[in-house]
Amino acid sequence: MSRVLVIGAGGVSSVAVHKMAMNADIFTDIHLASRTKAKCDAIAASVKERTGLGIATYQIDAEDVPALTELIRKIGPSLVVNLALPYQDLTIMDACLAAGVHYLDTANYEPKEEAKFEYSWQWAYHDRFREAGLMALLGSGFDPGVTSVFTMWLKKHRLKTIRTLDILDCNGGDHGQAFATNFNPEINIREVTAPARHWENGEFVESPAMSKKVEFDFEGVGPKNMYMMYHEELESLAKFVPELERARFWMTFGDEYIKHLTVLQNVGMTRIDPVIYEGKEIIPLQFLKAVLPEPASLGPTTRGKTNIGVIATGESLDGSGEKTFYIKNICDHEDAYRETGNQAVSYTTGVPAMIGSAMMVQGIWKGEGVFNMEQFDPDPFMEMLNGHGLPWTVEELDEPVDF
Repeated sequence: MSRVLVIGAGGVSSVAVHKMAMNADIFTDIHLASRTKAKCDAIAASVKERTGLGIATYQIDAEDVPALTELIRKIGPSLVVNLALPYQDLTIMDACLAAGVHYLDTANYEPKEEAKFEYSWQWAYHDRFREAGLMALLGSGFDPGVTSVFTMWLKKHRLKTIRTLDILDCNGGDHGQAFATNFNPEINIREVTAPARHWENGEFVESPAMSKKVEFDFEGVGPKNMYMMYHEELESLAKFVPELERARFWMTFGDEYIKHLTVLQNVGMTRIDPVIYEGKEIIPLQFLKAVLPEPASLGPTTRGKTNIGVIATGESLDGSGEKTFYIKNICDHEDAYRETGNQAVSYTTGVPAMIGSAMMVQGIWKGEGVFNMEQFDPDPFMEMLNGHGLPWTVEELDEPVDF
């Protein structure tokens, strides 16, 4: 019997919980908690309608370690699945240690007061989890998550070494809004406006945010402008694929998104430092989040596809010289909505969260300490991707990328 507690009630959580309920042979008892219990209840009602499975719901402040520890002990799960905000990673890890329960998340910790994305805070928990005989799995989303698994699958089955790596994240969906983000607006805008960094010749090289743009023709979507950004899997990939000479992350944005974001930056609405308004302290970006469309509400209107993949160049396993491979998934927004009531950006993160959880509760991936996705056998994860809504393809390219 596998009992799991999912924390968070956004779109990613909704997808993960729906997919867990659709795999009741693996997840026999599902519990859901969030700061707003009504959101949990809405997900539970949808799951009940679609699968017939009942889910227990709770109200919890994930930053209140004693209360969260008490809730975990009360439920007695074998795994806590953290699908809350990245700010809350450390408090949830603390509660898991206190309650003696395994941990999984989809995004690395970042402090509220600074848009800084590092695994260092969570890697520092390794000895505590190891000494407690517990496992923490970091970054079991799509990027990070599947992109790292894609990379390690290529290294296991196609390439002896990887010299260059490019992660390409394209959302070709149209939600019909003038400006909206497809996942948490606060996290999305913090990522986009932070300086870009890529790995090259043994160190990270920084450049201004959104300063490098390349057009790329994405299968199922068409030509899109993609911008080089920093994303946390670059840090773990540089650690676990030590021969990497260069690794970059790219994400597509439409001209309208860039135009609106530029205006918002220019007028100070993306600031994360407090300002005084009518005698009260507010964070402009948090206020902006409150007035933007809720990402979970975009599912009914979003049309189009996502295309997320990895292009790797390196020494071929068969000894035939240097080769380049492109491995990717294409996900349809409307298909994702029909299955789970959520658009594809939530779907492509929520499904891998379910699969990573399945790896842990079934004992397929196991260990004591804090781990990244690159440290485990990619094959069982890749097999589940094909069977649970995120099929992938791999092709050999004629030459390395020239951008």
